[in-house]
Amino acid sequence: MMKPGLLLLSALFISLNLIGQNEAQIRGNFSLDGQYYREDSAISAVVPDQKMGLQGFGNIIYTKGKFEAGMRFETYVPAFVGYPAGAPWEGTGIGYRYVKYTENNLEITVGNFYEQFGSGLALRAWEDRGLGVDYALDGIRVVARPHPGVTLKGLYGKQRFNFDDGFQNGDGIVRGVDAEFDLNLLLDSAMKDMKSRIVLGGSFVSKYERNRSSIYDFPENVGTGAVRLKYYNGGFQFSGEYARTSKNPSALNSNIVDIPDTLDPLVGLFQFGQAVNLNATYSRRGMGVSLTASSLSNMAFQSQRNSGPFDSWVNYLPATSVLQTYLLAQFYPYATQPNGEVAVRGDFFYSFPRNSTLGGKYGTKIDVSYTHVQAPDYPTVDGLETNRKGIQPDLFTWSDDTYYTDFNVKITKKLSPKFKGSLFYMNILYDNDVIQGAYDYNDIPTPGKVYGDLIV
Repeated sequence: MMKPGLLLLSALFISLNLIGQNEAQIRGNFSLDGQYYREDSAISAVVPDQKMGLQGFGNIIYTKGKFEAGMRFETYVPAFVGYPAGAPWEGTGIGYRYVKYTENNLEITVGNFYEQFGSGLALRAWEDRGLGVDYALDGIRVVARPHPGVTLKGLYGKQRFNFDDGFQNGDGIVRGVDAEFDLNLLLDSAMKDMKSRIVLGGSFVSKYERNRSSIYDFPENVGTGAVRLKYYNGGFQFSGEYARTSKNPSALNSNIVDIPDTLDPLVGLFQFGQAVNLNATYSRRGMGVSLTASSLSNMAFQSQRNSGPFDSWVNYLPATSVLQTYLLAQFYPYATQPNGEVAVRGDFFYSFPRNSTLGGKYGTKIDVSYTHVQAPDYPTVDGLETNRKGIQPDLFTWSDDTYYTDFNVKITKKLSPKFKGSLFYMNILYDNDVIQGAYDYNDIPTPGKVYGDLIV
């Protein structure tokens, strides 16, 4: 690790809009960031040969009537040290380009595109420049809305793997379909008087990758199916999704292909992956509560099986934990464990009204959150416990191993029309071995500490 000695240019954005007589429009933005490295003797860091890193991008989008076309120009000369965490990005070239046509209830995109089915358990093609993540697909996507309340999607293409003077796709081919039905719109005559709203959806995504191994009989086609439900009624909301993946050996689950004969009694508990994500919230003026529960196992779904842990992800496994913004809490972010975990989380907030005993003149707000993530309970073989990656545990069954806990309380109070203060308590247990693969610290408990800040 090197620490940057100088940030040359950061987050420089410019938008351009040109409208001609033919109603064509051009718009765009760009960002350019630089770092200069100097030696840090405290950590014995080695300064790279190129003491300066420079990277950026620029978007240009052209629209006219029903047509839209765009491209993104990217440069990494070189990319920052440690960026991105996966396959390297280097050079200068085109990182994204597409053409899109929209006609009434039909939309067709050719080229690069991003997409998400449901909560992402089956498919989420997305990007985050700050993290160095870009899972764009390159092919064709069709979105149709043939009837009010019905949305159909279909896509076919390859996925971006790295960047070398231009984006480069991986070998795997991704294919997917998704359907979503808003019953209130679809059955308007029968449900027009209902106060509740119900949305149903389902997805199927598969990837094809040729088996080039002379040792393993890898399946060339791997599929993931998912069903989901959303329910709304006043201040109450519920959403749930279940996904199941077919036999999918990879480096992340120790390349499990066939079940040894000695494990015959457990056939049916192996090979496939599954995940469920449930969330319920209730809110009214000044108060809200949220409960989340999730369980998954063997859910790594990548378009290339030889990819590293940060590359070629077709699906998305959302972390149940809170995304902390306080500095010390950011040192221990939790990463969802695709081979298996069971997680629960509860959140509560309440606003004490103005001129009340606890609210004071300007009111007071309290937020309480608790997250607990546990290792799943893997099946036993002849009475012996095993945590072999790929062995399928039942959903919502957990062992004695705790991966992560986070209990935090935040009190925010407005002190005057211009000043607001907050008091933050945090207590985290973090299994460094499992979450980061470090295997040198075991659990990292952080004793309860109080942090305060003053916000103007």
